Amino acid sequence: MGVQDEAEDVEPQTVEEWSAWLDEHHDRGAGVWLVSRRRAADRAFSYEDSVIEALRWGWVDSTQRPVDDEHSRMWFAPRRPGSIWTRPNKARIARLEAEGRLEAPGRAAVEAARANGNWTLMDAVDDRIVPDDLAAALAAHPGSREHWDGFSPSAQKQMLAWVVMAKRPATRAQRIAAIAEAAALGEKALG
Repeated sequence: MGVQDEAEDVEPQTVEEWSAWLDEHHDRGAGVWLVSRRRAADRAFSYEDSVIEALRWGWVDSTQRPVDDEHSRMWFAPRRPGSIWTRPNKARIARLEAEGRLEAPGRAAVEAARANGNWTLMDAVDDRIVPDDLAAALAAHPGSREHWDGFSPSAQKQMLAWVVMAKRPATRAQRIAAIAEAAALGEKALG
């Protein structure tokens, strides 16, 4: 069994209860499942509100799973120092900072990401900028660039993220080769 399988379910009835729970438990090491109604109209508070509150306290959302026909649960956990920041979450942080609502743990997570480079790591991915090494590999395989340009923006972003997230240069090179070779066949390499 994994951490998520043994984690506690939390089912606050208001966004204020969720915020109070995070205030009390934000420094615990383990995440929790936030249980809510499956239909948005039946939820006590919105997905957006749940994410905003989590970010305030240095937490982040992740996997969603069904509970039953009427409920689902979303995984929330303390943000790890090496985690990436998406453009929507950075916009949420900017709003929280402007409103003076970012709590110390959330501020610490942001400062750590800005210091280690993870704050901007996905900017080129979000903008779908093809790095030079991938562009060269696509150019070296006939038809690759044409197929790449025909892939959906979300597929391009997924493959670009796969390249950017490589820890070692050799891994990055392998991923780039896999993308270029698959693109030559009109296929997506989705690691």
